[in-house]
Order: sequence, then structure tokens, then C-alpha cells
Amino acid sequence: MDKKEGFITAIKNNEGLIYKVASIYTNTIEDKNDLVQEIIYQLWRSFDTFDQMASISTWMYRVAMNVAIYHLKVAKRKVQTVPLDEPLLHLQDKNTDELEEKWQWLRAQLNKLNLLDKGIVMLYLEDKSYEEIAQIIGISTSNVGTRLSRIKEKLKNQASKTN
Repeated sequence: MDKKEGFITAIKNNEGLIYKVASIYTNTIEDKNDLVQEIIYQLWRSFDTFDQMASISTWMYRVAMNVAIYHLKVAKRKVQTVPLDEPLLHLQDKNTDELEEKWQWLRAQLNKLNLLDKGIVMLYLEDKSYEEIAQIIGISTSNVGTRLSRIKEKLKNQASKTN
């Protein structure tokens, strides 16, 4: 299998993680699509550097998260505009979908976290082990546990304030 075929196979096998990272670090569909393209481009550029010391998905998570964090930092320097979409003009009844409400609450809480903690939570929700998270993020396993404990405590406190 040549480089191109290997890359395409890796992308197809792990496309879900690329979309998850892009979804966590963006707020609009356009931004998500742009970030997905940038992540895939950067994965292609650095594909030769994949040393197979880690799994391909671990390496892809690391690249994707680094690209997403860089993308966010660059985006924060630009003037932000918020389009007024048609669905926003027709607000729905508050009790229509409890699951959607919980997701929106979680997303709002995640947006309050710093970039590193946001990535840790995303990987944790993906059922990654502390060791895998540490390898992807580039911190110690004990630091992952400490950060997750603090994040969980923060989320519990926020949930009790809203109830």
C-alpha cells in the first residue's frame, strides 16, 4: 500500500474522531467544515512523521486537537460576527426536547473550559483511558486524573446552581 492509499484508509477508518474534534471546537457548520478540511490537510502534511509508536487514532487525535486549538487561537484574533439564522427567529417551547436541552447545557459548560480541558473531556467522553488521553494531550496520566476530577466537580457545581 502506497502513502496515498494508507492515508485514505486511515482517514476513512478514523473520520469520526476528526468530526468530533471539529464539532467540539467550533460553533457553526461552516467553521466545522473548514476545520475538518484543515485537520485533514495537516494530517496529510505530517503523515510521513507518523512513527507508529502510538496507534494511528492516538496520533490523529493529537494532530486534530493541535490544529483545532491553533485554529481557535487564530479565530479569536479576528472580529467575530454571529449570523441570525431563521431557526433563531422562531424559538421553540422550552419543554420540547429534554435531551437537546441537556446537550445545550453541556455544550455551554464545555465552552467555559480552557482548550486543554475541553479536549480532555471530549476524549474522556470517547471512553479513552487516562493513559491514552495523556499520550494524546501530552501530559502525565496523573495530571489527566486531577484535571478530570476538577472538571467533574466544576460541572456538578454548575448543575446544582441551575437546578
